[in-house]
Amino acid sequence: MFVVNVEAAIHRNGKWLLIRRSEKEEHAAGCLSLVGGKCDLEGDSSDILERTLQREVDEEVGCQVTDPVYVNSSSFVTDKGIHVVDIVFLCQWYSGEPFAKSSEEVDAVIWMTASEICEQEDLPLYLKKNINQAEKLLQQKLKIHR
Repeated sequence: MFVVNVEAAIHRNGKWLLIRRSEKEEHAAGCLSLVGGKCDLEGDSSDILERTLQREVDEEVGCQVTDPVYVNSSSFVTDKGIHVVDIVFLCQWYSGEPFAKSSEEVDAVIWMTASEICEQEDLPLYLKKNINQAEKLLQQKLKIHR
């Protein structure tokens, strides 16, 4: 079995929202990442990825997002040997000023441009890849709406 995790690449005013994960977190404690979390077991349900995304964003940083669009998916294994399928969605910030709402999960919120994220040597490659792919998708969406 595996855990299904969703992440929100939240864009506002030319910047991407990152969180510094709490030192209390089991996985990637203290690291910068996108906002997100795992899907709960629900039995038969619909839109579980989108609803989980909305719930996790609200629980962790206290804001709302709209228009989730699939960016990519990947898999990894945590330090404890848990297999995870991770799905990233491009989201537009909708309302609420993000803050470290859940101290168990988030130590800080940080807004950065895509180029600032890519220039950070200490950030994981998967985060840079996710932001680059979300940025490309965002640019494609903007071209369509012009």
